[in-house]
Amino acid sequence: MPVEISIELSPSQAADENYLKKAIAHKLNIKVDRVGEFRIIRKSIDARKANIKVNLGVRVFDADEEVDSDAPVFNYQDVRNAKPVVIVGAGPAGLFAALRLIELGLKPILIERGKQVSDRKRDIASLSREHNLNPDSNYAFGEGGAGTFSDGKLYTRSKKRGDFKRVLYSLYNHGADEDILYEAHPHIGTNKLPRVITKIRETITEHGGEFYFNSRVERIQIRNEIAIGVKLVDGQIINGVAVILATGHSAKDIYKSLVDHKIEIEAKPFAMGVRVEHPQELIDSIQYHGAKRDEYLPAAIYNLVHQVNGRGVYSFCMCPGGFIVPAATSPGEVVVNGMSPSMRNSRFANSGIVVEVKLEDLSSYSKHGVLAGLEFQNDLELLAGRHGASGVKAPAQRLVDFVEGKNSSSLPICSYHPGVTPSSMHEWLPDLISKRLQIGFTEFGKKMRGFLTNEALILGVESRTSSPVRIPRNPETLQHIRVKGLFPSGEGAGYAGGIVSSAVDGERCAEGVASYLNGYSS
Repeated sequence: MPVEISIELSPSQAADENYLKKAIAHKLNIKVDRVGEFRIIRKSIDARKANIKVNLGVRVFDADEEVDSDAPVFNYQDVRNAKPVVIVGAGPAGLFAALRLIELGLKPILIERGKQVSDRKRDIASLSREHNLNPDSNYAFGEGGAGTFSDGKLYTRSKKRGDFKRVLYSLYNHGADEDILYEAHPHIGTNKLPRVITKIRETITEHGGEFYFNSRVERIQIRNEIAIGVKLVDGQIINGVAVILATGHSAKDIYKSLVDHKIEIEAKPFAMGVRVEHPQELIDSIQYHGAKRDEYLPAAIYNLVHQVNGRGVYSFCMCPGGFIVPAATSPGEVVVNGMSPSMRNSRFANSGIVVEVKLEDLSSYSKHGVLAGLEFQNDLELLAGRHGASGVKAPAQRLVDFVEGKNSSSLPICSYHPGVTPSSMHEWLPDLISKRLQIGFTEFGKKMRGFLTNEALILGVESRTSSPVRIPRNPETLQHIRVKGLFPSGEGAGYAGGIVSSAVDGERCAEGVASYLNGYSS
């Protein structure tokens, strides 16, 4: 029987397989030659003290023991002639719903408004270099969704919602590095994710699934309060036995279409703010107690939160060794997001710092009903566009200047390729956000000595943390509360908050579709 043990080592010791094997033998009080194959199943860094440690969970087999595997098995079927299920959106929720449908013997038909990942790369390059925004192919829309070109962080707190290990193993099977299976904060990397997404598409099509790219949905086709397919903006009708709606948090037109066609949605709290960027070397120094980071330590991360006047102010999507990117989806907007390559080797560290926005904060937008948060979000993105002054240039300010309400006469070099424009962001950000950010940054400077510095830069706006609406569904069947056969899924529907949780929710909705069809046929 394999045994699982915990070992605490220095970073250099943890990187030395021979030393690790000796440490395992010592822990088990056996000779080194009795240690058979071993696997790391958990890995985290403890940097709370100057003597930094790596905590490892290891599964160890005896030298004479047959090695087994606890990896899930994926039984993909040939579904070319199976019942078709329409999936709107090819982000993590849509792709993993498709993979699960194939296992369940159903044919996924994915409708994606954007392009395949290879073509999408060119549009993103044009956006950063020439400021040419394609509303249907950008950092938010296209194959793989927002996660494809914005980092690939796989950490999730939603481990009770479904089998998150299935998602990690599926990503690994499609080309992600093995360390995502055991790292405390797993991460694929922007440079590697496109290849993984391409292989997932190939698995889907090889087993009979279909993709429609450059195909924007105009509305859900409903007959007798049953979802039977979708109508595209070009007039084409695509029918199915059910519809999984997995459009992501930026599909504003879908939300408006649902309201227009009297499909219930509801407003929900969300968060907005700015993205802050520091030199990675500074963050390393703070988090590693002044020690210079060596080859055995990763680029340091941080996680910050503080309550300010009844609202949470917190870090979001922290990207060590990363870049800030333009994430707008419509002309005139400026939206920023962060990403990191797999090596996390940029000289910058960035993170969203956002403020919780509750429904009572939107009283001046009450005329918009359930879309109040969407309109507030849209107005702030357009305001940032005006203060950015040119294309997708972002308004920016030195961090201490923002906190103290001063203008920044100059700006440090930053990673945002389209460029930045000096802006007194404390003057035009809504008070419910700017005042809380000023207090929050001050408190973060107390928690991380050196964080509050004019070497750091804030850029606006970080507005796509989550959807400002939720599409209500039955918690047991996962169907829309009124429309049978319509399965709202993922981050855009209000039921997830990242790649893994969206993928898990997509799998659950696929299983919900199968249960729905079994009940329908019986």
